Amino acid sequence: MIARMDDKKDKGLEKGLTSYGDRGFSLFLRKAFIKGAGYTDDALSRPVVGIANTGSSYNPCHGNMPQLLEAVRRGVMLAGGLPVDFPTISIHESFAHPTSMFLRNLMSIDTEEMIRAQPMDAVVLIGGCDKTVPAQLMGAASAGVPCVQLVTGSMLTGSHQGERVGACTDCRRYWGRYRAEEIDADEIARVNNQLVASVGTCSVMGTASTMACVAEALGITVPGGASPPAVTADRVRVAERTGQVAVQIAKSRLTPEKILTPKAFENALRVLLAIGGSTNGVIHVTAIAGRLGIPVDLERLHALGQETPVLVDLKPSGQHYMEDLHRAGGLATLLRELKPMLHLDALTITGRTLGEEIDAAGAPFEQDVVRPLSRPLYPKGGIAVLRGNLAPGGAIIKQSAADAKLMKHEGRAVVFEDASDLAQRVDSDELDVKADDILVLKNIGPKGAPGMPEAGYLPSPKKLARAGVKDMVRISDGRMSGTAAGTIVLHVTPESAVGGPLAWVQSGDRIRLDVERRELSLLVDDGELAKRKAAQPVIEPRAARGYLKLFLESVTQADQGVDFDFLRKE
Repeated sequence: MIARMDDKKDKGLEKGLTSYGDRGFSLFLRKAFIKGAGYTDDALSRPVVGIANTGSSYNPCHGNMPQLLEAVRRGVMLAGGLPVDFPTISIHESFAHPTSMFLRNLMSIDTEEMIRAQPMDAVVLIGGCDKTVPAQLMGAASAGVPCVQLVTGSMLTGSHQGERVGACTDCRRYWGRYRAEEIDADEIARVNNQLVASVGTCSVMGTASTMACVAEALGITVPGGASPPAVTADRVRVAERTGQVAVQIAKSRLTPEKILTPKAFENALRVLLAIGGSTNGVIHVTAIAGRLGIPVDLERLHALGQETPVLVDLKPSGQHYMEDLHRAGGLATLLRELKPMLHLDALTITGRTLGEEIDAAGAPFEQDVVRPLSRPLYPKGGIAVLRGNLAPGGAIIKQSAADAKLMKHEGRAVVFEDASDLAQRVDSDELDVKADDILVLKNIGPKGAPGMPEAGYLPSPKKLARAGVKDMVRISDGRMSGTAAGTIVLHVTPESAVGGPLAWVQSGDRIRLDVERRELSLLVDDGELAKRKAAQPVIEPRAARGYLKLFLESVTQADQGVDFDFLRKE
């Protein structure tokens, strides 16, 4: 057991001294080496603010990292602190194999252990791309050091032939048109140059934007920090203020568990539902809460969804982009509308309550991005929770981005055993599939893939796409990008790779989806299912070594956040 240092010695450079058996020598040696960088004793006597630097040439979502680092350092020094940046793992959604989710927990461990290992009185977490913000908040929540999140901000939108476009809902829309042979190779190449008009995260309400809004709703980022685009002066000013707040929380010792409370998580879920947020957000909020021993119950999520309408008109549920939300007043405009539903006494990183921050945000003004409660974009929350014999542990659907005509549907299953099987057969003209069938993809859950990739957005078979089919019911134990739309059932729990009922679905089986009744049923009798289980027992995936071995042995299911079981606080 590690003995706690007295209050005076548990600060600044004296915090977490390297163990040489001589405390005085440990501090002497530490100061000697850091002075090699040109620091004075005056600088080294100040509160130390660590800054997690996730800059990477593989991560264009974090392309503004140098500018943000400079602004945070300026804010820390203006407030009388000593800024010290340090690197951690950086994960980009489109560059991480097999999927960024596979590495989220590794990044959280890296973040946690670097916070623990290095002397800092507070830490600024700079991240933006989908899995980086969850990983940082998971790690910081476990480390218990005062922390403040700074998101990198969204990219700007581009233009293609007079039409405004942005990643990545429009990426999927144009690719769907290309698959359907509505546009040619030349046009898809030209639009490819316009979809990402600057560095920054996706410009729609995908996972990155969702987690930015969730972080602000949790109170763990400075007010107004969710919406400024990456390349704006507003984003740089947010970074400077973040540095100042970091010194403030270092002095007051405002640790994460004082902010990330059950009330804060319920506020965050309300916001996630009201923004039409990414289904990935449910997994990430569950994982962050799990690090503090706070359960996120799917039944409670569904109940919140029944009373929380979608108010933010952003793609993929609506029409606008993140820069429009910023011009409309940012998240404060939404929080003002949701005020009757929020826990206004929840503490924020500023030391003030959420209610006080909403009141301080200024008066509302006319805008068309955030709807009033009296005129919602969608009458119920963006996400619904399903149950049934196909998903005894639950499944979810982003109903605000689904086809209303398919929300109650019974059809024949067309089954793909895994992602490889899907890739090989989905575009074959020989595939036995009709528009009213239900596509089923197995073995893309946490263990099956591994890492639960965003393959849940199954493409429409090419022969149906050519015939004009835009949507059909799709079911899997995987995830879907928050930028995607469609009638897609996700996170089927337990996953097929561990023996969930999905493992024994066969092509030709009948499946019933009824979102209103919250039903997801496989219309096969128990006796037949028992025969299938006996004939084809499931063998869970294993690995001989390395991180993959750790992942497969320790990862939890979707309803527990796909975190490692040994990192969750019981």
